[in-house]
Amino acid sequence: MKKVLKIVCWILFPLAALYVLALRCRRRAVWPEGMKEQRYAHRGLHHQPDQPENSLSAFQNAIDHGYGAELDLHLMKDGNVAVIHDSSLKRTAGADVEIEDLTAADLENYHLEGTDEKIPLFEEVLALFNGKTPLVVELKPARGNQRELAARACEILDQYQVRYCIESFDPRALMWLREFRPEIIRGQLSGNLMKSGAKQSKLTLWVLERLLMNFLTRPDFIAYDHQYRRQPELKLCRLLYGVQEVSWTVRSAERADELEKDGCLVIFENFGA
Repeated sequence: MKKVLKIVCWILFPLAALYVLALRCRRRAVWPEGMKEQRYAHRGLHHQPDQPENSLSAFQNAIDHGYGAELDLHLMKDGNVAVIHDSSLKRTAGADVEIEDLTAADLENYHLEGTDEKIPLFEEVLALFNGKTPLVVELKPARGNQRELAARACEILDQYQVRYCIESFDPRALMWLREFRPEIIRGQLSGNLMKSGAKQSKLTLWVLERLLMNFLTRPDFIAYDHQYRRQPELKLCRLLYGVQEVSWTVRSAERADELEKDGCLVIFENFGA
């Protein structure tokens, strides 16, 4: 019996060590001043019917109410970067086209959610936030363009005086940041991915849900769906590596207060104005 226990221990201890190392995060990150004291409006402080998500009016509304904002970036075919959540414009602009196939000039032809608002370029949004409240910038790669998107987003950010951090579900984008722009605060997005309907394989989603790519990305923060924040991997990242937890998307002030008391940064919508 003792021999069996020894064999089990020899197997389990290395596996446990590898597990802990897989979750590794970067320690002692220096965040831009004031970012940890801020709440972030999800896709801007948007309201129906006149202020669509990820629109200039929604971002201006966030600034006017003293909030930071979270936004989504896609790389267009002409090298410009558009601020929009989905690749497809069906939901947001009623058009059967993908943002990666458009140019900046094409954006004049599409209106957000039946309003006069157009899909903004990243520069237009940064001009609003220049010297004002901070941003959580999400990179949304498509068609294998994660490196190009990350590089272009950083080039544009360098032109403005905006406090920001960058996050992505795609660890390859974060790996590029780790290699080429290590000074930028970077975060791994995750949540209940196995039930999200994402197109990746079940194995890929399982690995990302459990944060097992951290050893390659070394995130400064984990942005996790707050409904599933009891995930043991998230708890271990906080306990072992002191990583900052960011909670998305919070839809009540009471829940936001609760999460902030537990040390989380909050990305919110449907309240605050």
